[in-house]
Amino acid sequence: MDAFQLLFLVAVVTSISEWKSVSDSGKSQCEIMNEESITVLEGESLFYVPFILEPNFNNKNFTWYKYSTQIQNISSDKKARVHYQGEALFLLNLNISDSGDYAAWEIKSSGQCFNHPVKIEVFNASYRGSKMLNYGEIKNSDQSKKVPCPERVQSTCSAFKGNITWYKDYTLIEDQHEVELRVHNATKDHEGLYTCICTWAYNNKVYSTSGSRELILLEKAVHYLEILTPADESQEQFADEGSEIKLNCSVLCGTNVKHDCNASWYINGIPFKNRDGYSQTTKIATEEPSKNTIATAILTIKKVSAKDFQQKFKCFGEGYYYVTKNATLTLKRKESIIPLAIGGVCMLFIGVFVAVLVKYFAIDLALFFRPYFPLSSSNKDTSLYDAYVVYQTPMDKITEDTLSQFITQTLPSVLEDKCGYRLFIHGRDDIPGEDRLELVEKCMNQSRRLMVILTPDLGSGSMTTERWPASPQTSVMGGFDWQVGLHHALVQRELSVILIQLGDTGQQQYTHLPPGLQHLIRKSAPLKWPEGSGGAAAWNSRFWKRVRYLMPATPVKKCAQSTII
Repeated sequence: MDAFQLLFLVAVVTSISEWKSVSDSGKSQCEIMNEESITVLEGESLFYVPFILEPNFNNKNFTWYKYSTQIQNISSDKKARVHYQGEALFLLNLNISDSGDYAAWEIKSSGQCFNHPVKIEVFNASYRGSKMLNYGEIKNSDQSKKVPCPERVQSTCSAFKGNITWYKDYTLIEDQHEVELRVHNATKDHEGLYTCICTWAYNNKVYSTSGSRELILLEKAVHYLEILTPADESQEQFADEGSEIKLNCSVLCGTNVKHDCNASWYINGIPFKNRDGYSQTTKIATEEPSKNTIATAILTIKKVSAKDFQQKFKCFGEGYYYVTKNATLTLKRKESIIPLAIGGVCMLFIGVFVAVLVKYFAIDLALFFRPYFPLSSSNKDTSLYDAYVVYQTPMDKITEDTLSQFITQTLPSVLEDKCGYRLFIHGRDDIPGEDRLELVEKCMNQSRRLMVILTPDLGSGSMTTERWPASPQTSVMGGFDWQVGLHHALVQRELSVILIQLGDTGQQQYTHLPPGLQHLIRKSAPLKWPEGSGGAAAWNSRFWKRVRYLMPATPVKKCAQSTII
């Protein structure tokens, strides 16, 4: 061992011991990060940030040290040639003595500690162009090449908004200032050492940082074998019997391969030979700019027969060193679109038919499934009546008789006797002498629906009549019922309204009605009572099904008469 090697060993051991002493003195819990190694040229400048994309010059968590024969504190004075700011280390106008091991101690406010080591080696000018300063080679067969400026030089230029210039074998390349140098239609003449130099300003002084990459143009052939089409080892292709079809066999044999690349078709394991109804054409082509060599064989069947659907067509590829690969293709008859079209039309008709049935029988379906899907809210409803019946005193005798018949006989016989609902009807359910205003308000609050019976002369009749019937046969309603009912339906929105029309409205329709009623009619058209039609009074007629659909799903529980009063 010579004297130089002995001195170097002593320096290394001393550096390691000093490093450990710092770790043992309060930073033993620090996590040591991966060490970076940087080679730079004497006379240039280095701006370094450890594994951080955006430097923070005001970060107080960092302290930089240099480790050589002894630990040296690095100055944070910006005027010093070697100093640091936050995470960033500055070595300006480098000289050989700047070589050594550096480390940034990062202590966060949470108490976490990290050691960011970096080894910097400075070479003198005689090493310019040496592989030790080279950032790697660029080797590929692309015709258009891209030479990126080394990342360290890019980050320096980005941080200080520097200017980039490019050199090839130390000769300036005019008008090239981007971080990536593009070489189009590359030839052997373009090979060489490409150097990216960033000129940047700091503290009113100009510095430079460079990095080099070597461009090598590969022309050497690369042999491999891949069947491009058919894409799978076993594949089916649709064909029409009696029609012409072309089967494509494409084989990729490698890069820059001019020979030793073949593609051909085998039929049932036998190499193709010219026969009636079949023909094969082959060609070899080189793709640009990748230089990939592809052999193609096209088998033409002029008229597909039933026999061809039973045969196996094999694409066979052969490359360098007699390497072979194959993929099998079989023909399959195309399915006729007519059955699919007929099936689609049938499904469309069935869908329309079902939609019409559902629309027409929607109410019937809803009434059918009601007993099987009771609403949970119905069990919590404490109302005493399913509907509060509101009607107007008619003006003529015929209308009055029709209304009386509907109110006192038809309506109760269907909804109460046959469907189990409970209705509140004046003259039948009120007690003589009881305060009318209090009774109306109380019974309205205890009802789940408001049933409004409309008559042809409703608009011309008195809305506030005080006439009270002596018997259910002549039961009519006073005007206060209207006020309370419309208030609950329109203002408080506590009651759903069921509108029933007796008789014909005439040409005036509903324009003569009060605005509140017109609003309810616009929201829901009245159900017209089909007086005189056969089966109209049957509980399962179309009219009563629609009324039952609008009524609560589950009737109120039966209560004693004393409870209602």
